[in-house]
Amino acid sequence: MSLRPLQGLFSCAVLGAGLASAGCAAGPDYHRPTVPQPEAYAPSPLPPATAATSDIAGGDAQRFVMAADVDWQWWRSFASPALNDLVRLGFEHSPTIVAARAALRQAQELVAAQRGLFFPTINAGYTFERQKAAGNVANSIAPGVQGNGTNIQAYQNAQQPPYNAPLFYNLQTAQLTVGYTPDVFGSNWRQVESLQAQAEAGRDALEAAYLTLASNIVSAAVQEAALREQIRAAQSLIEQNERGLRILQRQMIEGYAMRADLAAQQAQLAQARALLPPLQKQFEQTRDLMRVLVGQTPDQELDAVFRLQDLRLPQELPVSVPAQLLEQRPDVRAAEAILRSANAQLGIAIAARLPQFSINGAIGGTATEFSQMFASGGPFWNLIYGVTQPVFAGGTLVHRQRAAHQALIEAGAQYQATILTAYQNVADALHAILSDADGLLAAQENERAARVELDVAQQQRAAGQIDELLLIQAEAAWQQAVLIRIQAQAQRFGDAAALFVALGGGWWHRPGAGS
Repeated sequence: MSLRPLQGLFSCAVLGAGLASAGCAAGPDYHRPTVPQPEAYAPSPLPPATAATSDIAGGDAQRFVMAADVDWQWWRSFASPALNDLVRLGFEHSPTIVAARAALRQAQELVAAQRGLFFPTINAGYTFERQKAAGNVANSIAPGVQGNGTNIQAYQNAQQPPYNAPLFYNLQTAQLTVGYTPDVFGSNWRQVESLQAQAEAGRDALEAAYLTLASNIVSAAVQEAALREQIRAAQSLIEQNERGLRILQRQMIEGYAMRADLAAQQAQLAQARALLPPLQKQFEQTRDLMRVLVGQTPDQELDAVFRLQDLRLPQELPVSVPAQLLEQRPDVRAAEAILRSANAQLGIAIAARLPQFSINGAIGGTATEFSQMFASGGPFWNLIYGVTQPVFAGGTLVHRQRAAHQALIEAGAQYQATILTAYQNVADALHAILSDADGLLAAQENERAARVELDVAQQQRAAGQIDELLLIQAEAAWQQAVLIRIQAQAQRFGDAAALFVALGGGWWHRPGAGS
């Protein structure tokens, strides 16, 4: 059997592929739009370093290092082995990482599947039929049935008037079919371009998942450390107010205190007690959150314990230039990938309104016996060229093109908004670092002043100049100042983590980034 028809079909397919690749794809080619690129993150230059608070965790001065690179293991700058282990556990066991990685793999496979449409499809088929022909048409069928040999001859010899015996015969067909759709106007190319952009967005989503997970773990660790100290301070505050209440109750019995003084102390004790349950709730919920972040269930014990004094505040903070930020932020990169996908979708919508070409062919054989399919008279072939031009679709295609154009505008606006948000995140983190350093300094000065008042009250009490109630009130004021200072300490650690995240978290240095 000659293979020339099949060879001709492949030649046409290759020629169509060449013409498609040589032509221009429908729709606009993607070009990164003009985006705002400020020279700095504030109208006026920021101070080179923050204020410092001596002899306190989180009180170190921090220096900004302009255009410095970001370490992808930025959480190690807090110098906490427990924190490092917790982040590692999160990366190894968090379901969010598994889901993001699977989504990326899925997007990559869809790209590979779409690329397959650049090639012809080849299918091999075989069919077997068992037929019974009616007796009144059997004589006309029998001579035309190929390959029956002695079966048909026996049938013809057995025929006697009125020649109405039925005919039983087999029909077998084997064929090879080839189909090809030349991508003349680049519709498939735009499909690949769109899916490839979505795969890149999936890669950025995976890096964002790593970054978000690390950020959440660090934030939870800092929160736990602060809550642990706040709970201890609140418990001490409650004890002091309880002592004060007992003293007033005794003085009232002895006639040295008034009912109004007792009521005021009771109210102060109630306020102190009201501080504790929310802190305890937040503490337990924070521990629950950490378990979930590392892939554990709530009933599992978490070995990690965090205290503010065990954390070190990073003293050098990298600050990327705004132009670098667009390449470093996973969310900005993902937004641009979505924009590229929307641009390609517009090309797909335009190509749908243009002629669609197709080339199809088949080659094979048919006979009543398997061995006779490719004998003389059995082989067959066909070659079909087709073109379809949409003429009327009720406005569907034109409206889809217009919708794709609006989707492109939407994606462009969202890309611009994501960029502005990225700049804002960095600016907010820088301003918070500076302001909260001043806030911690003020909180420590307030605590020191309250401590001085307490020391004076203790001396006066020892000298018999004041009663114990005033001493307890001074102690309560000092504990309130301690609570404020603890919050300010935790805020400084959180600000440092927020800056690392705002700068992209150094994902580009992570081994196996994007996979």
